[in-house]
Amino acid sequence: METLKKIFKNKDLMKKIGFTLLAFTIFKLLTYVTLPLINTESLTDLFDNSGFLGIVNSISGNALKQYSIIALGISPYITASIVVQMLQMDIVPALKEWSLEGETGRQKISRVTRYLAIGLAFVQALAMTFAFHNSQTQLFQTFVGDWATEGGRNLWFLVYFYIAVVLTAGTGFMIWLADQITLKGIGNGASMLIVGGIIMSLPGTITSLIQYYITDPSGALQGAVAVGQGQFSGYLLFGVSILSFVVVLVGVTYMQVAIRKIPIQYANRPASAKFKGKSDSNIPLKINTAGVIPVIFASIILSLPNTVFGYMTISNTASNWLNQIFSYGQPIGFFIYIVLIFIFTFFYTFIIIKPEQMAENLSKQNAYIPGVRPGYETESYITKTLFRITIIGALYLAVIASLPIITSMALGHTYAQIGGTSLLIIVGVALETAKQIKTDTQEKTYTGFMR
Repeated sequence: METLKKIFKNKDLMKKIGFTLLAFTIFKLLTYVTLPLINTESLTDLFDNSGFLGIVNSISGNALKQYSIIALGISPYITASIVVQMLQMDIVPALKEWSLEGETGRQKISRVTRYLAIGLAFVQALAMTFAFHNSQTQLFQTFVGDWATEGGRNLWFLVYFYIAVVLTAGTGFMIWLADQITLKGIGNGASMLIVGGIIMSLPGTITSLIQYYITDPSGALQGAVAVGQGQFSGYLLFGVSILSFVVVLVGVTYMQVAIRKIPIQYANRPASAKFKGKSDSNIPLKINTAGVIPVIFASIILSLPNTVFGYMTISNTASNWLNQIFSYGQPIGFFIYIVLIFIFTFFYTFIIIKPEQMAENLSKQNAYIPGVRPGYETESYITKTLFRITIIGALYLAVIASLPIITSMALGHTYAQIGGTSLLIIVGVALETAKQIKTDTQEKTYTGFMR
């Protein structure tokens, strides 16, 4: 309550919150602005899954399902950011040098990231429109096909180019809106738009659960409802679903803030020297250092083959094998999914945290880990510690990513679409935003050096 009072009393913070809410409103309104040439009803069946298209649609706030002018959302920028971040790891020397140049270097990297995001958005828009058109003959309105093929001509490339330009412009606007949130609002703009898109799908999820377990007067589910709908068992299962979500939410929150502290001491800071600072400190290592990136990468890699081959004509035998290998609901696909999460967790964690560099920095600061010699032994100690906590982090990510798959098998429906990926993103961004709000609400008092 005290924090809430401070928030309402802080005019600058209220302006930031108001601007962020305004940006969310603009985002939501744009999801309803459908491209004029598209027949959105033909896309409904493509999004009845939680694979690659489901992830992108969730991040875009259902804009992709509506084929809105912002259908791609902020996802090309996120992809570009991840690619540029990885290229800085001694892969592209120029990017590595820029990352060490301070603010000037960050501006150069930011500019490259934006250019790459626009390029990715254009390519993704072309590929997506072409694939959707091949899989759904009614993707475009009837008059579009008549115009493109009238008189024996083939002008589909103009239609694809037009759609790609509009969708790319939508992504450019979303990047600009994210920058405005970062400058004038609360939190990181790109992260806030992702969370905003996911939260926008929450009412639909709750509505679907109510229709499945309690009542469906409009017949939206066409009779595919729970056996005990409207009865005590239906209400009980609905309550269990909501309670399970809350329990998982609390568990994810706890794991996101969990850290392992490695104690360190400074050789040139004796405890009696008050003005030289403390003689001991620690290195905090997050249990889940990699964040949500491994789950996203694993989901995309596993879902992409089925998405691509779905637009091609292949035999029933090949289709069955692809489904067995690349489907979460099948034993082989589920096993591959978990293995990919472990691989990407270790890969991304050791890219972000470099034990060799940490050991070198400690040596330069005349710091050491008690009982461990500086140099190679320190590097080895940090590597072993990081490896052990990464195992816990990978297990945690695997459990969270598996929960939506397991619950859909157990409950017999997929209406609770807020899965592990979405939950990790929401909790991570919420914690960072809460820290920023807490910092902004703290009273800033200045005292002189004379007492």
